[in-house]
Amino acid sequence: MSVTYPAGFRAAGVTAGLKDSGNKDVALVVNDGPFDAAAAVFTSNRCKANPVLWSEQAIRDGHLRAVVLNSGGANCYTGATGFETTHATAELVGELIGSGAVDVLVCSTGLIGVHFQRDRLLAGVREASDKLSSDGGNDAAEAIMTTDTHAKQSLVRRDGWSVGGMAKGAGMLAPALATMLVVITTDAKADSATCDQALRSATAATFDRLDSDGCQSTNDTVTLLASGASGIEVDVVELTSAVTAVCQDLAMQLMGDAEGSAHDITIEVVDAASEADALEVGRAVARSSLFKCAIYGEDPNWGRVLAAAGTTKATFEPHQLDVAINGVQVCTGGEPDESPEKVVFQGRAVHVKVALHAGTRSGTIWTNDLTEAYVHENSAYST
Repeated sequence: MSVTYPAGFRAAGVTAGLKDSGNKDVALVVNDGPFDAAAAVFTSNRCKANPVLWSEQAIRDGHLRAVVLNSGGANCYTGATGFETTHATAELVGELIGSGAVDVLVCSTGLIGVHFQRDRLLAGVREASDKLSSDGGNDAAEAIMTTDTHAKQSLVRRDGWSVGGMAKGAGMLAPALATMLVVITTDAKADSATCDQALRSATAATFDRLDSDGCQSTNDTVTLLASGASGIEVDVVELTSAVTAVCQDLAMQLMGDAEGSAHDITIEVVDAASEADALEVGRAVARSSLFKCAIYGEDPNWGRVLAAAGTTKATFEPHQLDVAINGVQVCTGGEPDESPEKVVFQGRAVHVKVALHAGTRSGTIWTNDLTEAYVHENSAYST
C-alpha cells in the first residue's frame, strides 16, 4: 500500500538531521522504468518556494526519473542560497541514479524563511540512494511528515496494473492544492499527455476541494510518475479513474488528520446554477470561522451557513435557501423548519447540505472544525 507497490519503483526514507525530533526527514522515490512519463501540479500561490520554482521547469518536458523530498524546512524565501541548495539536491540525485538534474523533481516542507544545513540534506540524499528498495515506500511516507500524526498512503489495483500514492499535510489545507506533498506512482503504460490530463482531472475533483483553514501554502506539489513496467497500456479514462481514487483517499486522510480538528465536515451544495456557484458557496461556508466554531461546539447554527452563502456572487434568491445538517432539515425556504435539537452529532463526520434552488448543478467541499488545539498548534509552530 505504497508508492513502491506498482512495479518499477524504489523508495527510501532516512534521517538526515533536518528535524530536531530525530525523525526521518529525507525521502527519495525513483522510477526505474522502462518508461519515465510524468506530470505535476503545483500551488497557485504567487509566493513559491525554491523547490517549486525548480520543479516547474523540470516537469516541462513531461519526463521524470525521481522525486526527492525533505521535511524539516520549506526552503522558501531563503534567497539564492536556498535555490542553490535545491539545484545541488537535484544534481546529486541525478548523479546517483544516472540521470540529469532536470529529470529530478524536488519537494520541501517545513518552516518558511529558515535555512537548513545543505551538507546534512545532501548526506541524507546519499543515504537514501543507498537504501532504495521496492519495500521502501513506508519509510518514504514517514520521512515527509511535518505536523502529520501518521503517514498517509493509498493503493488502487486494476487488472494487471496499479496506482500507489503517499501524501503529507495537516494544515494550510486550501486550494490549490493544500499544504501537501503528494507522490503518485503507476506501472501502467501512459504517455506524458495522458498523465497530465489524468492528474489535473483528479486533483481538480479531490485536493482542490479540500479546504481546511483557507490558508494556501507556498510548497504544494502533486506529481504522477508512470513506469510502464506492467506492460499494460491504459487510456486516459482508465488512468484518470484510478488516479482520482487514490487522490480521493489521500484527500480524506488529509482531512481526517487536519491540525487539532474534532470533526470532518462535508458541505454539499445542490440545485446551483453552475458547479462553480456550488463550489463558491461551499467554500464560503468552509472558510467561515463562526460556522467552524459552531460545529466544534456541536451547535447546529444554520444561520452561520446562510450568512456565509450570502457573501458569494453565486446565483440564488436569499429567501429560498434550504439547509440540512446531519440529515435534519433545519431550514426551508429561508425559514426555520425542524428543530436544531434533532440534529445528532456522533463521531467525527458532519454533513451539511445547502440547496440554492437556482439550477441543477452541485458541488462538494470538505473541511473541518476550528478548535483550541488548532490555535495552539499554529501559535507555537515555529517554536
